[in-house]
Amino acid sequence: MDQMTVDPSELVARGEAYYDEHLRASVEPQHTGKFLALDVESGDYEVDEDELAAIHRARARHPESLFYVMRVGFRAAHRLGGGLLRRKP
Repeated sequence: MDQMTVDPSELVARGEAYYDEHLRASVEPQHTGKFLALDVESGDYEVDEDELAAIHRARARHPESLFYVMRVGFRAAHRLGGGLLRRKP
C-alpha cells in the first residue's frame, strides 16, 4: 500500500475485514483489552498491552508498512470520557 495515496477509510476497512475474517477467533480469547497492530498487506501483526510496543515491533519487521491499530475485543482503541464499548461477537 503506497503511504502517499492511502485513503484512511480504506486502511480501516481492510484492517477490520482482515481481523474479522482471519484473526478474531484466535486473538480475542487470550488478548482481550490488548492492542493489536496489523500490517494489512502481509497480515502480520503484533499484540501487546502497550500500544507503542506493538507498533514498534511490527514496524521493525515492516518499516514501510501502514498499520491498522485496534484494541482487541473493543470497538475503539481509546476513549474520550465515558467507557469503552465491547465489540459484539
